[in-house]
Amino acid sequence: MAVNPDLNTPPELDHPDVANHGPSADGDPMGTPAEDEKVLWKGRPDTAVLARSAFHTRKVAVYFAALIALSLGFGNPSSAAVCAVLGVLALLVLQGIAWLSARSTLYILTDTRLIMRIGMAIETRINVPLKHIRSADLKLRGKGYGDIALDLNGDRMLGYVLMWPHVRPWKFAMPQPMLRAVPDAEALAGKLAKACAAHVPIEHQAEKQVNGPARRPAKSADLPERGLEGAPA
Repeated sequence: MAVNPDLNTPPELDHPDVANHGPSADGDPMGTPAEDEKVLWKGRPDTAVLARSAFHTRKVAVYFAALIALSLGFGNPSSAAVCAVLGVLALLVLQGIAWLSARSTLYILTDTRLIMRIGMAIETRINVPLKHIRSADLKLRGKGYGDIALDLNGDRMLGYVLMWPHVRPWKFAMPQPMLRAVPDAEALAGKLAKACAAHVPIEHQAEKQVNGPARRPAKSADLPERGLEGAPA
C-alpha cells in the first residue's frame, strides 16, 4: 500500500503548487516520508532565481550584449542582428531548462532526513540523513531566496552528475547536495540546523554577496562514517 507523502505535512506546508504539481515518488520509501516522520518543510526552486544562479542567464545576456555592441561599433549591423537573435534563443533555452528543472524538483525536509526528488529526464530520489550533515552553507540570492549547500560525512559520496544542478558548483571530488533558489532561505537554514541538532551539532555558514563574500569557518563535527542513499526512479 502506497504511503501518502503528505500524511504528516502541516497544513501551512501543503501549498497546491508544491503538493500537487511536484514530482511524485509513488510511495517509494526513498522518496516518501514514512508514517513516523514529521515533515518540517517542503518546496522547490524559484524558476527566475534558478535561471540566474544555476544557468547564468544574466551572464549570457551580458555576453551577447557585448557582442552586439562590438558589432555595432565596427559598423556591422547585420552581425549585430545575428548576435541579437542568437542571444534571445540562448536565453529562451536556458530559461526553459530552468523552468523544467524547477518543475521536476521537490525538496522535503523531515525530522530525520532531507529528501530530494530531482531529475528533468529521469526522476532520481536522493536521501540525506540529517546525522550525516556536517555543515550547511547559505548563499543569499536576493529577496529572501538563497542556496543551501550541505557538507556531508560518509564514505560513499553521491555523484555530481546525478545531482546536477542541485549540487554545489566545482565540488567534483566531494559533491555537496544543494537546495537551489529556495524561498525564505535564512529561515530554512535555521530550521535545518535545528533539525540536525537533534542528531549532531552542525555549523551554519552564511555568505554575503557584498563585494566579496564574508564567511565564518565551519567547525567539523565528528559523525559516523556511513553511506548515503541515492537511486534513480
